[in-house]
Amino acid sequence: MSRFQDSEHLLRVVLAFALGTLVFVLARTFLVPQSFGEYGHYRANAMTEIAAKPVVFAGHQTCETCHVDVQELKTKGKHAPVNCEACHGAQAKHADDPGAIQPPKLDTATLCVRCHEVNGARPQNFPQIVAKEHDSAGLPCETCHQPHSPRIGAGAKP
Repeated sequence: MSRFQDSEHLLRVVLAFALGTLVFVLARTFLVPQSFGEYGHYRANAMTEIAAKPVVFAGHQTCETCHVDVQELKTKGKHAPVNCEACHGAQAKHADDPGAIQPPKLDTATLCVRCHEVNGARPQNFPQIVAKEHDSAGLPCETCHQPHSPRIGAGAKP
């Protein structure tokens, strides 16, 4: 009696492995970019592709060039380290043509709670509110608080 008489199950395993290897090689050929691996575990063309994308952020220095009054106010408050576009969004188009492209008016009731809604993960000394319980009578935040310098405002506490 031959040792490999019932070797049909081994043949199935070998064929499954060969088919899996073939599928892997074909998938890798079509899904992995050609430049992958030229610089270690990186795609060589990634930097070129990123550089070709249009610039959408102007940078806070660009904002401060025209909005000197806001910049001076901002440096006195808690929001001094926050870049302009963190709240106002990408403003490169506005910076390129400030007369024609105006940024939309912000809804501070929605915007401010992104950072200031109570969250246990934030430091204890970080100003937090429970928006639903905050006594704002439905008014936007800037009614009582100066967004660029929160410590300055009609109802803000020093």
